[in-house]
Amino acid sequence: MGAGPGHPDLLTVKAAGLLKTADVIVYDRLIQEPVLALANASAERIYMGKPVGRHESRQAEINELLVRKAREGKRVVRLKGGDPFLLGRGGEEAEYLAEHGVPFEVVPGISSALAAPLRAGIAVTHREVASSVVIVTGHEAGREQSHVDWGALSRMETLVFLMAVHNVGRIAERLIAHGRQAETPAAMIQMAFWPEERVVTATLGTIAEEVGRAGIQPPATLVVGEVVRMREKLLGVMEGPA
Repeated sequence: MGAGPGHPDLLTVKAAGLLKTADVIVYDRLIQEPVLALANASAERIYMGKPVGRHESRQAEINELLVRKAREGKRVVRLKGGDPFLLGRGGEEAEYLAEHGVPFEVVPGISSALAAPLRAGIAVTHREVASSVVIVTGHEAGREQSHVDWGALSRMETLVFLMAVHNVGRIAERLIAHGRQAETPAAMIQMAFWPEERVVTATLGTIAEEVGRAGIQPPATLVVGEVVRMREKLLGVMEGPA
C-alpha cells in the first residue's frame, strides 16, 4: 500500500479504509504518525525502516515477515511511502509473496516524484514548455556501472530524481557532461508535505552547492528543466513551502 508523500489527507480512500481493518502494519521510515493513527488501535505495528548499509539484509527480513504474518491468518498492510511500485521495492516484495503462494492486493499511492514538484509550484509538464517527464533514482549516479543512459537522459525535457541528495553533484556533472546546459533551472524539494519541507532553486551548474549551503536532507526530490521557472510565477499565490 502506498502512503503517498506523508500527509494523511493524501492517502487514497481505499488505503485509509484498509488501515482500519488491518491486524498488522509493517511500515517504513517515511510514514508519519498521523497516517499510522488512522489504523485500528489494536493493530500490531512493526517498524522496518532500512538503516544505512543494511538494505539488502533488511529487505530479506521484510519479505520473510510478510509471509510469516500472512500465514498466521493476519490481515497485513505493508505500508510504504509514495507509490509502492515506484522505486520502493514493492515489486520485489510482491514477487516474493507470489513465489510463496501468499495472495495480496496492491493499493497505489501518490508518488513524491509528482507530488513534491506540485507542492513547490512546479508542473512537471506544461503545454508550452515540456511534454515529457522522466523519473530516475538518484542512486544510479553514484554507481560506476550505471543502468542510466545519461546521453539520452540529458535530452529529456523534465527530469525528476528521487533519493538524489547525496548524489546531486554527480547527477549535475553527468548531465552537463552529456550536453545539458549548466544554466538549466533546477530545484530540490525537501520533505514535501511534511513540517520540515523546504525548496532550493538554482541552475544545474549550481544546485549541488546551493543544496549543501542550505543543509538539505533526505528525503528530497530533484527537478531539472525549464518547468522549474513556473515556480517564480506561482510563488506568493499558491499555498506551499516558502
